[in-house]
Amino acid sequence: MKIHPMPVYKNYMRRNLFPPFYVAHFFIPSLHILYKMKIALIGYGKMGKTIEQVAIKRGHEIVLKISSANKQYTDAAHLKLADAAIEFTRPESARENVLKCLEAGINVVCGTTGWNETVEDACQFAINHNAAFLHASNFSVGVNIFFEVNKLLASLMNSQPEYSVAIEETHHTQKKDAPSGTAITLADQILSNISRLKSWGLNNADNSEILPITAHRIENVPGTHKISYTSAIDTIDIIHTAHNRDGFALGAVLAAEYIAGKKGIFTMKDVLGIK
Repeated sequence: MKIHPMPVYKNYMRRNLFPPFYVAHFFIPSLHILYKMKIALIGYGKMGKTIEQVAIKRGHEIVLKISSANKQYTDAAHLKLADAAIEFTRPESARENVLKCLEAGINVVCGTTGWNETVEDACQFAINHNAAFLHASNFSVGVNIFFEVNKLLASLMNSQPEYSVAIEETHHTQKKDAPSGTAITLADQILSNISRLKSWGLNNADNSEILPITAHRIENVPGTHKISYTSAIDTIDIIHTAHNRDGFALGAVLAAEYIAGKKGIFTMKDVLGIK
């Protein structure tokens, strides 16, 4: 790995002051890298551009930006300009993009959803090539905390059969996969904790053993996920609402910082120190 030292903050230290970059890394264990990274962005749509802004603000350099117009540059020669790659594209191209990066020896953070059936292949490929790989259905710090709340509530509701549970998710119209990767993660967590449920289904509320997921696509909605437990007496809702893409972008950059210099398979729980 290529290491690029950040400036030394001697003047701040003498005055017992800390610049914002140092403060974040000092107080948050997962934000421990005080080095400038060279990052390749695989996917340069709205999400890629937001990641670029966040990465630059955190002191990193974007050395490669790949879109549909210049896919030919996802070759080893160009990828090796980077310390890490952040991949946000489409389900049909994610696997190929990830494998190319790993084959070039570049650690990869991937936020593309809708290719779950082959993610395990990418994990094994990363191990075989002595690289690091982190895939997440959602990089938002808030959503990953929401995941933990979801698991806890589901475990409590396992002994309350009078409550039926449903998931509702809403995203912008550019999001093609449905249900969202985040909704699938939430559903899998619920299925692991509520024994009376056997599977999840999209827009399927007719079978008591199937967890229904309703997906909406509305213009300019970054992402909202709601879990509802409903009985004849009351309803319990937990909701996460994203106000913009910044939280997802920050989480992706934190993940890239976390896997810098590492080898193996990681999750956002590792990045955030969640046990």
